Amino acid sequence: QVQLVESGGGLVQAGGSLRLSCAASGRTFDNYAAGWFRQAPGKEREFVATINLGGTSTRYAESVKSRFTISRDNAKNTVFLQMNSLKPEDTAVYYCAARSGPSSVWVAAYDYWGQGTQVTVSS
Repeated sequence: QVQLVESGGGLVQAGGSLRLSCAASGRTFDNYAAGWFRQAPGKEREFVATINLGGTSTRYAESVKSRFTISRDNAKNTVFLQMNSLKPEDTAVYYCAARSGPSSVWVAAYDYWGQGTQVTVSS
């Protein structure tokens, strides 16, 4: 079992930045690929970014590419999402997820989820 706890969300103006963190506990985190997903009100949960076990490979949704950066520090069992140039359409609850095996863009591929952290971008 892996427990995930997100932090770092909040209210920011358009054009601003936030850094989300996801702290993992329970199992050795470098055995798991990690991902960030988000869900806006009335919408399905969608892929944002994913990173492989060793942190050497990343993938992004087109809507966030060049603005968001996913990274991980396995020594600290933490995954990060640096979000720059935020837009109102980035407003959502952001979830961290983990899975054993390769990274994936699919919600259903992930075994473990955090409780989410709210990100609100005002115009």
